[in-house]
Amino acid sequence: MDYELAVVGGGPAGVAAGIYAVRAGISTIVLEGRMVGGQIIISPWIENYPGFESISGMELAEIFKKHLNKYIEPHELEPVNECSKDGDVFKLVTDKATYSAKALIIATGARYRHLGVPGEGEYTGKGVSYCATCDGFFFKDKKVAVIGGGNTAAVEALYLRNIGMDVCLVHRRNQLRAEKRYQKDVEKKGIRVIYDTVVCQFLGDQTLEAIEFKDVNTEEHRTEEFDGAFVSIGLIPNTELAKNLGVEMDDRGYIMVDDFQRTNVRGVYAAGDITGGARQIVTSCAQGAQAALASTEVLGKQYPF
Repeated sequence: MDYELAVVGGGPAGVAAGIYAVRAGISTIVLEGRMVGGQIIISPWIENYPGFESISGMELAEIFKKHLNKYIEPHELEPVNECSKDGDVFKLVTDKATYSAKALIIATGARYRHLGVPGEGEYTGKGVSYCATCDGFFFKDKKVAVIGGGNTAAVEALYLRNIGMDVCLVHRRNQLRAEKRYQKDVEKKGIRVIYDTVVCQFLGDQTLEAIEFKDVNTEEHRTEEFDGAFVSIGLIPNTELAKNLGVEMDDRGYIMVDDFQRTNVRGVYAAGDITGGARQIVTSCAQGAQAALASTEVLGKQYPF
């Protein structure tokens, strides 16, 4: 059960880390609490990952898994419950076994905050999305709502407007929390903002067709037709293991890394959505590869950078 490198997470970052590590001659284990692929599994279509003009998230996840299996079989459905460091050795405990490694890559990603209203789960991937960069192109020339009032919501609304959508920004408070420069851009672009309003439910037949809103002041309900909705109320980084190891994070809760994906704890690297940034498949893969190659520095190996 002893390895040189343990990769926690089987999304794009974890898959890339596993492939690059084994190819670099590193004894590696990849542990994934669910299925290989991570968040991309729930993406209906992906059109911005180089090499695939259009592919479903599930199909791409299967390709990732097949590629990873060429070098190493990932441990799916085996979440890490505990992680500790004793000297230069990391101990990882799952329900099935205890593993030790000399280096650790945390690639546990981040999960989207959900509204928790009726229809949200039913229409996810069928009109309800959590990533404008990922899914915005599918709604070109259509009417969409962006739910949220922070920087991310404002930026996503602007992005969607710039690629040709009729965009409405919906916020539960009486003013946006986004920085003033974003607020000015929203106004300049003619994006309609509905204040003091929350989503009650998403409606439709096979796909999203309308959203029921409630005015938080008057409690009046109304329904408006939309082709799509982008829920942009933040992400929750999966940093529980990192916290236990004393890994430093920024004020948003994302793990802080340098150009080689190193954290402040020697031997611990982080890659993918858990580090913030663009949070795209292509950047996650790049970070996973970089982290795997950088780990050679604590394993007594040399990689020709």
